Parts: sequence; structure tokens; C-alpha cells
Amino acid sequence: MIHGWGKIQKPTSWMGTGPESPPAVMQALGALGEFGGGLGLLVGCLTPLAAIGVICTMLGAIFIGHAGDPWIALEKGKGSFEKASLYLLPAVAILLIGPGAYSLDKILFGRNRGGRGITGK
Repeated sequence: MIHGWGKIQKPTSWMGTGPESPPAVMQALGALGEFGGGLGLLVGCLTPLAAIGVICTMLGAIFIGHAGDPWIALEKGKGSFEKASLYLLPAVAILLIGPGAYSLDKILFGRNRGGRGITGK
């Protein structure tokens, strides 16, 4: 959510508006996936959808935003896809195991959507 906060402030122009910039709708989807997906994962609401939003955004960051960058920046000021991959992995795990017993999904829907959750029940 922290990385998506600035993007959600200008959802259709956070990557620029020039001809080389991605289309406004793609920028908005990226901002929504990062901020809204992070919020959904934080509170455990609609977690499969939130996880997919974060996963898609982080895959875009890895393969488009950081294409050609190493996993860890070996020189100060150089780009890497380390942060994006470290946000991607928990989103994949939550998608696979479900939100858990203390999520809004459990409260609202009476079950752990998407998996058995952290309690195993």
C-alpha cells in the first residue's frame, strides 16, 4: 500500500502521459492493484482478488519496469527487482493458502476463501 499510495493519487498519469508511457488504463490498473490489493491483503477482504492484483502488478514491475535489472542492485543507485519479488512471494502464498481465521473474509463469508487458511480448519 505504501508504494501504491503515490500512484493512486494520480492513477492515470503516475508513469507519465507521453507517447512512450503506458496507456492510462494500464497505469490505473497498476495503481489499483498495488494500493487496493495491498489494502485487501492487509485486512483479509476479498483476498483472492487482492492477491491477484498484487501478483499482476509485481509481475509487471519485474518483467516491464525492471527488465534487465539484476535481482539485487550491486551498485548504489542502480535498479533491481528485489522489492517487487519480495512483494510477489507473500501474495502468491496468500492466494494459495487463503486469508486465515482472523480475516474479514472469514467474518463476512463464514469461511476462508481460497484455501484452508492459517488455522488448517
